[in-house]
Amino acid sequence: MVGEDYTSVRHRQPGSTAHGTPEKNEMQKRSEAEKPFQNSSNGWVDVDHGITKKMQLIAEAEELKPAFMKEVDSHFTELVNRLIAKAVLLESSTATSTFPAATCSERDLHKTKGLRAPPEHGKLFTARRSLLDELFEVNHIRTIYHMFIALLILFILSTLVVDFIDEGRLVLEFDLLVFAFGKFPVVISTWLCMFLSTFILPYGLFLQWAQGHGCSSHRKIRSLLFGTLFMLFQTIGLGLGPTYVAVSYSLPPASRFVIILEQVRLIMKAYSFIRENVPRVLASAKEKSSTIPVPQVTQYLYFLFAPTLIYRDNYPRNPVIRWGYVATKFAQVIGSLFYAYYIFVRLCIPPFRNISQEPFNLRGLVLCIFNSILPGVLILFLVFFAFLHCWLNAFAEMLRFADRMFYKDWWNSTSYANYYRTWNVVVHDWLYYYAYRDFLWFFGKKFKAAAMLSVFAVSAAVHEYVLVVCFGYFYPVLFCLFMCFGMIFNFILNDRRKGPIWNVIMWTSLFLGQGVIICLYSQEWYAHQYCPLKNPTLLDYVKPRSWDCHIQI
Repeated sequence: MVGEDYTSVRHRQPGSTAHGTPEKNEMQKRSEAEKPFQNSSNGWVDVDHGITKKMQLIAEAEELKPAFMKEVDSHFTELVNRLIAKAVLLESSTATSTFPAATCSERDLHKTKGLRAPPEHGKLFTARRSLLDELFEVNHIRTIYHMFIALLILFILSTLVVDFIDEGRLVLEFDLLVFAFGKFPVVISTWLCMFLSTFILPYGLFLQWAQGHGCSSHRKIRSLLFGTLFMLFQTIGLGLGPTYVAVSYSLPPASRFVIILEQVRLIMKAYSFIRENVPRVLASAKEKSSTIPVPQVTQYLYFLFAPTLIYRDNYPRNPVIRWGYVATKFAQVIGSLFYAYYIFVRLCIPPFRNISQEPFNLRGLVLCIFNSILPGVLILFLVFFAFLHCWLNAFAEMLRFADRMFYKDWWNSTSYANYYRTWNVVVHDWLYYYAYRDFLWFFGKKFKAAAMLSVFAVSAAVHEYVLVVCFGYFYPVLFCLFMCFGMIFNFILNDRRKGPIWNVIMWTSLFLGQGVIICLYSQEWYAHQYCPLKNPTLLDYVKPRSWDCHIQI
């Protein structure tokens, strides 16, 4: 009877559904969709079959996910580039007569890729977050941050345990930090003098020149006079003055780093202020305008504190200050300092303390370099995280400075050309707009290789100058790495190199370079401590002392 009823119902279904309601049609579709999951004998749901079908769907979704994400990423990138291009072209259409007009051609659209404004307009500032702030919202990335915190805890525990075994008590003196940041009142007073002189003199010289330039009958001579005064301030006031203080007061390394890095920063900021505003005054005088485009003193003061080296009258600003975010970033800076302290105490000082007592040979050098890779890489990460992320973001937040692109995803670089562009965007922008591009403007676009070489030379010389003053000896390891291997890798590992293997090669060479830097500079530091010279000659200042220090022990 059950079979007959089921047969009769099955035969009556087509006729009933033809004139049935939509609800009945929907019920029929649902029943047909559930047929594969029903057992033909008793009507119960086949659980095993349902699980298998679900796993097949999950597997198919996993196969489609990479292609889907790649497609979405490409479309999103193209959309963002188009929006930025339109924004730049809109800005160029409303620009004042200070800047030449831009044409809305296809060539201009290509120039705006990568948030790069057309060359006649300079850097484009826009509101955006730092990359690590976005990545740390992903649990998988934040776990890597937690791993570094766990490593710091292990460094602290190992140091405390070893000190307790050796001394019989807990040693919490942090003598290395106290030594490195010694004589800090001299640092504060020197910084105040540098900052006040940079705040008063460049702005005052520019204001006097701008106000009298339009009515002067000897514009070239007057401009040459004020330009000479500005260059004297840059070379003597900001150049020689802080260096003399750092050397004459025998400041320790970290205190010297604070003074010299601030010296370089203020020199670059003062140059940017003059470089950006002089063309505006010249254009205004050429058009015989009654108004003089002189920035307000508050705008210049804001620029001196803002985390950028490119001057603008106005920057994109955030509506509020998140003081909790500021406190977190400064706390992370302090934590990074202690992290570096424990790296030096556990990984650098013990192996290098007695290295000058051993003969200098190839085997010892190779072992030293490879043993220095781990502390070198950790210090590289700490410098990046503490300064480029935490320190700059803290000041940006306090100033409501909205453009937080201080770096890009340099860790994904497959070429050194891309690494140099993305590691430190703040300094790269200054070198690009004021060194590389001005070089091409002066000599012509045919000399791109010479322009790149000049930028490398300037960057290498400044880096070596900082290390010479801060360490107190001349050992051009970083300069040779910049000018030799850096230039070679920049042309060999260029932007045409794609794929994971080139990222591996980039990281391998970067790790090896950090090992070389830590090893050779540490050897030279202890050689100067253990092998002082009574009457050094000029050759003694140039020749590395670590090469023959073992002879004098």
